[in-house]
Amino acid sequence: MATAKRDYYEVLGIGRNATPEEIRKVFRKLAFEYHPDRNKDTGAEAKFKEVNEAYEVLSDAEKRGQYDRFGHSGGASPFGRGFEGFDNFGFGDIFDAFFSGSGGRRRGTATAAARGADLAATMAIEFEEACFGAEKQFEVTREELCSRCQGTRAEPGSPPEPCANCNGTGEVRRAQRSMFGQFVNISACDVCRGEGKTISKPCTQCRGAGRERKKRTLSVKIPAGVDSGAQIRLTNEGQPGFYGGPPGNLYLTLNVREHDLFQRDNDDILFSLPVSIAQAALGDEVEIPTLSGPHKLKVPAGTQPGQFFRLKGQGVAHLRGGGRGDQLVMVNVVIPKTLSAEQKKLFNDLGSSLGVPSQNQDKGFFDRIKESFR
Repeated sequence: MATAKRDYYEVLGIGRNATPEEIRKVFRKLAFEYHPDRNKDTGAEAKFKEVNEAYEVLSDAEKRGQYDRFGHSGGASPFGRGFEGFDNFGFGDIFDAFFSGSGGRRRGTATAAARGADLAATMAIEFEEACFGAEKQFEVTREELCSRCQGTRAEPGSPPEPCANCNGTGEVRRAQRSMFGQFVNISACDVCRGEGKTISKPCTQCRGAGRERKKRTLSVKIPAGVDSGAQIRLTNEGQPGFYGGPPGNLYLTLNVREHDLFQRDNDDILFSLPVSIAQAALGDEVEIPTLSGPHKLKVPAGTQPGQFFRLKGQGVAHLRGGGRGDQLVMVNVVIPKTLSAEQKKLFNDLGSSLGVPSQNQDKGFFDRIKESFR
């Protein structure tokens, strides 16, 4: 016993007063859902055929009118052809939905301009150069357009020729037939790789590559206040682009060499000042080095080990904004390891007169140590 056909309005899930646009919208959704290439479930193909048959009738005003009057059993009913009339009842409306992005209707496959690759390099700079900035030069090896063929890849005097395989379009079209009709697949030409031209006589200097490696000397301005790990971008100093595209960038990473006397703490400079026991006890005026040159520093009598003095504006230039950090001078009282007989006698006499110091530590001592190493 043959199974009775379902009502076309029921198949599409619409009312009998549905507009043509509503019918088209529902059909696209259902056809996309049950298309055999997308839905491998059992019965999906049968539902797909049923949906298409319903749409073939209801999308045509004349056929819809006959169906509304006579139903499936109308006299010379044009219905029942089912899937046979597929090319005429709306597959074109959903073609783009099925094949968009998959090569079905791709256009403009000829090779497009592309940006060149970025390069990375490192540079070692002196401590003072990082603090105050400098103009530096460095060498980099990179690819550049061939100086003989100017990147065309062809020997001068023998220009590239249109590709015979794709007639210079850079793309190849292949028509394919299926049970749903015919569609065209467009892909990049595998002979010219989408360029649309072939080289019959490659450049003898670059061997048809269009590029050659060269060593270049570049200049860079080091900003004042940089530190190790800082990165400077040199725009358009990377690898050349492809097919007229812009070059990439070069990213230069800085490594700051250590200083013999100074250490850096952000924008401040740390300096350890060695003094004798006598200088710390009696006080003295000493000359210390700074980034700006020699500087006079008064060490007051009774200066304690680890005590520090701050020299305003004698540090590193601020990277963002004017001014400079400070220089922190930490006092390091040097205890002699060997003494002469006379020195021992003097220290013994001094020790007897001073007595034994109290074991109660100055509470500010540890605070000063912490502050000096913050």
